[in-house]
Amino acid sequence: MATQAEFESAVERSKTLTERPSNDVLLQLYALYKQASEGDVNTDRPGGFDFKNIAKWDAWAKLKGKTQDEAREEYVQFVNHLLAA
Repeated sequence: MATQAEFESAVERSKTLTERPSNDVLLQLYALYKQASEGDVNTDRPGGFDFKNIAKWDAWAKLKGKTQDEAREEYVQFVNHLLAA
């Protein structure tokens, strides 16, 4: 399992990607980050025409039940994969 320090390092390294990731990749990074940091989604789903925040909320909600440790590990592995590509 990834330590908190490894997770924080991966967060910083994710900001150094040379190309802007696709929206799907950005949503996956966001969802894993939120799950690792806060656990299961803890807010109401945005409504109306707030499509960006609805997509972010939905991506995070899909990870419901995943432990923070699991999400931290997946985040670190995902960032490592993105930087190696």
